[in-house]
Amino acid sequence: HCLPGLAPSSGTFSDRRMEVGAGIDMESSAQASIGPSRRKVVIEKRTSLFDMGWSDLWEYRELGYVLVWRDITVRYKQTAIGVAWVMLQPVIALLIFSASFGGMAKLPSDGVWYPAFAMTALLPWTYFAQAVARSGESIVSNARIVSKIYFPRLWLPIATAVSPLVDFALSMILLFGLLIYAGIPLTWKVITLPGFILLAMLMALGISLFTSALNAKYRDVGHALPFIMQIWMYATPIVYSVSLVPERWRWLYGLNPMVGVIEGFRWALLGRTAPDPVVMIESVVVLFCVIIGGLVYFRQMERQFADVL
Repeated sequence: HCLPGLAPSSGTFSDRRMEVGAGIDMESSAQASIGPSRRKVVIEKRTSLFDMGWSDLWEYRELGYVLVWRDITVRYKQTAIGVAWVMLQPVIALLIFSASFGGMAKLPSDGVWYPAFAMTALLPWTYFAQAVARSGESIVSNARIVSKIYFPRLWLPIATAVSPLVDFALSMILLFGLLIYAGIPLTWKVITLPGFILLAMLMALGISLFTSALNAKYRDVGHALPFIMQIWMYATPIVYSVSLVPERWRWLYGLNPMVGVIEGFRWALLGRTAPDPVVMIESVVVLFCVIIGGLVYFRQMERQFADVL
């Protein structure tokens, strides 16, 4: 068979080889005439353990935008009530928590109306849990493109960690309405809220880097993740206050990085006593250890994705 673009020849094999060679020469000349605008891809070995390929990540940033938008649109495609699910889920959870823990169990809420106290913790936790759950499946659910084409795989867990921020932003409208109803005024502390949102996103991304890479090789992770997140929720001060934790165990409790995030949310929105500095420092240190460890582990496992999927 002749190569595309070459006329069929009835000559000998040497004639065909000359034609193919001429075709290659013409193609090389055409490429040379294009100049340096033609892009070349060079695959090189990573220079160190901490070589994360930031330049590739930036170069494929448009792919990241597309992945985020795809996750958002697919989530609400062909749904009967659309984005109302964003409001419905936290409202139902809030009603259950208020009736069970605030009403029957009479858990203290640091002098704040219990629904407002619980909602300020429930929203960041809901975002975190959704981001981890979706990102855990990000590599497996995109197995077809992972095994066929090259792009920075880091964009998959990043996109699925960023897309739930849209749900979170819509839910914040509900929270601000609840604070107005409860008569809780906002103070200057609310300007620190974006910082705590960033910490929640980084924590979700750090955990997702581990779970997505592990789930690509061991599918048990996908089954165990909902159970782990359920236990983690009760180890986080969502339905109760940190003040219930004995003083001598606070340092151990602070190893849960979501404790610092939720305490920061309550301080920023409810205007109460500043969070325990020891707990906050521990949470931030653990958070950065998780994100750095997750990046290193993900990059080490990345070379196996195409083989194990």
